[in-house]
Amino acid sequence: MTIEVRNIIKRFGNFTALDNVALRVDTGELVALLGPSGSGKTTLLRIIAGLDWPDSGSVAFDGEDALSRGAGERNVGFVFQHYALFRHMSVFENVAFGLRVQPRRVRKSEDQIRARVKELLDLVQLDWLAERYPNQLSGGQRQRIALARALAIEPRILLLDEPFGALDAKVRKELRKWLRTLHEEIHVTSLFVTHDQEEALEVANRVVVMDKGRIEQIGTPGDVYERPATAFVHGFIGESIVLPVEVREGRVRLGERELALDSSDARPGPSKLFIRRHDLAIGPVGSGALQGAVKHVRAFGPTQRADVLLQAAGGEGTLIEIDAPRDRDLKPGDVIGLQPRRYRIFADGA
Repeated sequence: MTIEVRNIIKRFGNFTALDNVALRVDTGELVALLGPSGSGKTTLLRIIAGLDWPDSGSVAFDGEDALSRGAGERNVGFVFQHYALFRHMSVFENVAFGLRVQPRRVRKSEDQIRARVKELLDLVQLDWLAERYPNQLSGGQRQRIALARALAIEPRILLLDEPFGALDAKVRKELRKWLRTLHEEIHVTSLFVTHDQEEALEVANRVVVMDKGRIEQIGTPGDVYERPATAFVHGFIGESIVLPVEVREGRVRLGERELALDSSDARPGPSKLFIRRHDLAIGPVGSGALQGAVKHVRAFGPTQRADVLLQAAGGEGTLIEIDAPRDRDLKPGDVIGLQPRRYRIFADGA
């Protein structure tokens, strides 16, 4: 089942939640809507689900107009952040609920309902909890039951709104891997909202990066991380060092210091230099485009992180964080050279 969103505009009073948004999700894809709070992710998901309507634009499922149908007619499964399980129902009955309330003409027999619920509880690996109630489950278990309930009606499309947002970091990591594996088995067209970049990059086939009601970039996880299209995408995804620079006469300047960097693709004028923290080669003073003094070092795992005060002619300098391998012996007081291996320069306002 394909989803095609065309030129969607949605306003709440004077606030524009979605500004001419267009998106296509192909059959069987798992797509992440990624962005900060207020970027329009959940509003777009709710419009696709039929829980809200746009001011203008269209939504089509396999080429058919979806906006002419209510939420109950779209055959869409929706998983909320806070589970929304029925507390007075057992796990089994929560999963069976959507099947039991279907119109009589399409409702399965009791034996078929029980078989379907058992199949789903096996799929989410929680068949042994069938007779328990939601308050007897962990957060991760509740979310898996919520997903099983959404899948019970055999939806054409699965929508998930911050599905792991209420869980702790360790459980989130476990469920991300589980969701990816599950999607490979069921292969239903899926769209999920998250503000967690690691979650989006790890789980999705494609990532839609949103900000202020607009789509900034659509691409594979590798595309949006390695080839960010805008300053916002570079700053939002991954951990970047951002320095205010000016491109003048084909040269890049940080304050009054000229940096030995290629600016052939950069527009003249005030700009931002973006560098991933791990993309700085560390050498002796004088060996790189940037020079700095190590102020503090902390080690964890295979890397160490250092605070470095960059030297700037005629200025107070800028404090940045860099990542370095553990075998690079950095100590407070060291003066080092830093050469960006990869970087991007975006004009201010770009």
